Amino acid sequence: MGRKIGWRRLVPAGAALLVLGMPGAAAAGPDSTGLGPDLDALLANPKLAGAQVGLIVRNADTGATLYSRNAGNRLVPASNAKLLTSAAALDVLGPDHRFTTTVSTDGRNLYLKGTGDPTMLAKDYQELAAKVAASGVKVVTGDLVADDTWFDHVRLGSGWAWDDEPYSYNAQVSALTISPDTDYDAGSVIIRVAPGQNGKPAAVAVDPPTSYVRIVNTATTSAAGSQPAVTVDREHGTNTITVSGSIPAGGAAVNEFMSVWNPTALVASVFRKALEERGVRVLGSTTYRAAPESATPVADRQSMPLSQLLVPFLKLSNNLHAEILTKSAGRKVSGEGSWDAGVRALKAKLSSLGLDPAQFQTVDGSGLSRMDIVTTDQLAGLLTAVKSRPWFQTWYEALPIAGNPDRLVGGTLRKRMTGTPAAGNVHAKTGSLTGVSALSGYVTTANGEHLVFSMVENNFLASSVRDVEDAVAVRLASGPGDTARAKSAGRGDVPAVPGDTARECSWVKAC
Repeated sequence: MGRKIGWRRLVPAGAALLVLGMPGAAAAGPDSTGLGPDLDALLANPKLAGAQVGLIVRNADTGATLYSRNAGNRLVPASNAKLLTSAAALDVLGPDHRFTTTVSTDGRNLYLKGTGDPTMLAKDYQELAAKVAASGVKVVTGDLVADDTWFDHVRLGSGWAWDDEPYSYNAQVSALTISPDTDYDAGSVIIRVAPGQNGKPAAVAVDPPTSYVRIVNTATTSAAGSQPAVTVDREHGTNTITVSGSIPAGGAAVNEFMSVWNPTALVASVFRKALEERGVRVLGSTTYRAAPESATPVADRQSMPLSQLLVPFLKLSNNLHAEILTKSAGRKVSGEGSWDAGVRALKAKLSSLGLDPAQFQTVDGSGLSRMDIVTTDQLAGLLTAVKSRPWFQTWYEALPIAGNPDRLVGGTLRKRMTGTPAAGNVHAKTGSLTGVSALSGYVTTANGEHLVFSMVENNFLASSVRDVEDAVAVRLASGPGDTARAKSAGRGDVPAVPGDTARECSWVKAC
């Protein structure tokens, strides 16, 4: 999964904490000759005119600052906030943490209880239903009760944009949820739009199959060879999903990930159907409340450990994973599965990593909120401090790796910095909102020097500034004066997804 460089062996445990408060003064290093002028030249890119830019580069071995520009200025980090969330969650919950979904009964009602597992698929609920049937339960004389009380009922984070609500990266958070795929996009369904015959309606399917969402389809099939122009939306406050536009005959299907309103109810619908298919009749209705502690367990399912969930979480920048971990941290520390409790729990752990909680602000775990503000100095401090943690190598390998085409290795960097010294070298977290971009992580220079860097840009008007970030990373991976190659680094940059310009996440799944 990329070049292993043994970061834990570079700095004795605790040594990194001594450098977190260092001012951003220039310092000498093996590859620092000409670094300042080279980075200054790259940051003079016209795309950044009028924008706020923070950049810091440190020697990962000594903590010495090699370059600093506005490193103490607070900026909106977008998904670079996931660096804070994932590191603190590993300390709070532990890399072996698993989510458990249980089915129990009190002799009359059947209870389905979740603890936030984002890896639950339709087949997992089917397997739970099969276990219920195998236990001897054939008729439930009472209700099917869905228990999502492990978390509170605040479904959307503070500062999240209302017009992003239909999309999977802005899905509602629930302790009882379901994902439509093995990227684990919790709280969402896939709307599959396929062509019919020319001039006829397009075919629309929902995955997982469910009657919980209502499809209003006005999309038609256009002539073969024409351009697809399909729009999928969800009406606010409902599960009515509209499909409009056209799709060419004989063309490929269009898949759109859409969030649902109240994922708990979607889960209950899927599970009730699974019970019916396995011969378990529920005579009562579907209700929502806490399961009694005295209920007898009849089936359960555990997720993969957090150490494995880190891969789809960080590689693909999954917002819901971040929020579920945040609420889970609150639940573990204070018994309250809320954003407020979770943020408090995570900040307490970040304090032990040298970050002063009074000097940055987070209100969610994913960075989707524009109320989140942090400095590049703080992000670089975290990158330095976590090297002493026992879980560091697992976390480091879970970061996207530049230029690796495997989406679960290269992740959001798989098409960036290809064919450069940064490819297979840079392990870094991306971040993207409208007018916000970020890249922070690790790189080894041509001379073998280990660096940490953090770059965050706010309030630019260009459609993307990822090529500038790539140029900086390539320069760090190269050598003094090698700005020509660095400036061409953006040629492999991931283009914006057509039609996404009105969304907060300018590249879906890369918020």
